[in-house]
Amino acid sequence: MNECVLVVDDDREIVKAIAILLEKEGYRVWKAYDGLEALDILMNREVHLILMDVMMPKLDGLSALLKIREQKNLPVIVLSAKGEESDKILGLSMGADDYVTKPYRPQELAARVRSHLRRYMSLGSVHEREREDRLENGRLSYSRKEKTLYVDGEPVKLTATETKILELFLENPGRVFPAEEIYRRVWGEEAFSPENTVMVHIRRIREKIEINSREPEYIKVVWGIGYKMEKK
Repeated sequence: MNECVLVVDDDREIVKAIAILLEKEGYRVWKAYDGLEALDILMNREVHLILMDVMMPKLDGLSALLKIREQKNLPVIVLSAKGEESDKILGLSMGADDYVTKPYRPQELAARVRSHLRRYMSLGSVHEREREDRLENGRLSYSRKEKTLYVDGEPVKLTATETKILELFLENPGRVFPAEEIYRRVWGEEAFSPENTVMVHIRRIREKIEINSREPEYIKVVWGIGYKMEKK
């Protein structure tokens, strides 16, 4: 598979030159001319690395970088005419993986792209899968693959039903579930007055995950509606 690089700069000649350079290296190249366009491409196309200018209209590179880091962990190399050490430190502290000052040497830029892509494709994708497997909320960490809950780093034994209920809550923090919906989604069938059945299982889960099950900080009752998992 050819890795895909997103090149972002308001100078179309620079974008064109970098695209030619990277396509010769065998990469697929997406082009954007401001931060907003870059975010749109990132959400709708596969991207493995971003080369991004700092000074751009609509949304500058560093502001775009902050938004990218809320969603993605892919490598970002910042391109800037600013060569001051303070500017480099600012860019790196805001989430950039590397900083290249214009005018750049094509061979050096290509080498940096190769290096970051090699590291990301061998390690980053593995870490991404690990993050997708884990559901985290405060002291709770749940592995979908292992079907195991960890509280403060220690594994906690849950029954199969308790595991299904907790996974439902951890996948939807803050959402209120009526007892009827919990029963339907966990037991896989409709039930008449399932409140007591669900309540017993909730109580058992609380005894295993809460510091004080009488004053739960995670699974809360929303009176008259159902239960929810508090975000931590």
